[in-house]
Amino acid sequence: MSVHVRFETPEDLANAVYELIQEASKGGAMKKGSNEVTKAAERGTAKFIIMAEDVNPPELLAHIPMICDEKKIPYAYVPSQEFLAKESGMPKGVRTASIALMELSKAVQDRLSDVVEKIDNLKGE
Repeated sequence: MSVHVRFETPEDLANAVYELIQEASKGGAMKKGSNEVTKAAERGTAKFIIMAEDVNPPELLAHIPMICDEKKIPYAYVPSQEFLAKESGMPKGVRTASIALMELSKAVQDRLSDVVEKIDNLKGE
């Protein structure tokens, strides 16, 4: 497991996170990239943060889970930067290390609650 990854994400949960990103990208605001995500986390404006597990160097994202825990922002991991970029609507061939969902529709908020509950169970909270 990489330095920044605090828990293993089962495939079904990663797929649920990808679906959440797809839905959120249709109408909600999101920040992409570690710098923008870090700012959103520090400001406490992010509603949910997603990080890729295959980031190199992994230290690029190591600080984000700590900020999320401090600000009580839920976060998750997905296996691939490329898939993370694709699901968020970025052009083919582009990768992103992390995404912060900022504004969520009611439907996305409901799905997010289910995903966060599953993540909390993984983390033992």
